[in-house]
Amino acid sequence: METSAGTFDPNQPGWQGLHLTPEAAAHIRDLAEQQSGFLGVRLGIKQTGCAGFGYVLETVTEPREDDLLFERDGARLWVPADAMPFIDGTEVDYVREGLNQIFKFNNPKAQHECGCGESFGV
Repeated sequence: METSAGTFDPNQPGWQGLHLTPEAAAHIRDLAEQQSGFLGVRLGIKQTGCAGFGYVLETVTEPREDDLLFERDGARLWVPADAMPFIDGTEVDYVREGLNQIFKFNNPKAQHECGCGESFGV
């Protein structure tokens, strides 16, 4: 399993950043309206699952020094710089699947995913 996808320098050409869909931005804004002190969401990764990596979402009340900020329509998404080589170019969406509503990650760096969709590999 590969545990490194390179390094990230936002000043170098070729990096795409992350993209929030209008639905994801709306949901993040809704969360911010419901929670005092909520600034946005942090998207990170961790080693987990059968494919190698999983996405980790957490609320942000104070950004970290190494966080990169992506915004759309007032919604804020922070990403730790060390996660960017694994998720650069990812579209973050918020969708309804049956009775569930979830964030979906369309990651062009993911070469494979596990059968349940909970983890990915690069």
